[in-house]
Amino acid sequence: MSAQDSALPTEPVEFSVDLTGHELTRRAHVMNALGAEWDPVEVMRGEEEAYDMLYSGLDEEQQRLYDSLVEAGVLPRRS
Repeated sequence: MSAQDSALPTEPVEFSVDLTGHELTRRAHVMNALGAEWDPVEVMRGEEEAYDMLYSGLDEEQQRLYDSLVEAGVLPRRS
């Protein structure tokens, strides 16, 4: 054991880092990368359409499994 090791604290030391400024910069870069044409409402519509297609045309067994997953709360209930 060196002399330096004996200077280490024996109790936990409070340590915190404020990343607020970094988070704001990150969000600004994300929005810049998405571009001015990005339409979040249209993106959500596209996702809903994709889910409708994914869960349409299920055979009897697939429908039964889907219904059981909805009942268990694994998948959201869809109209």
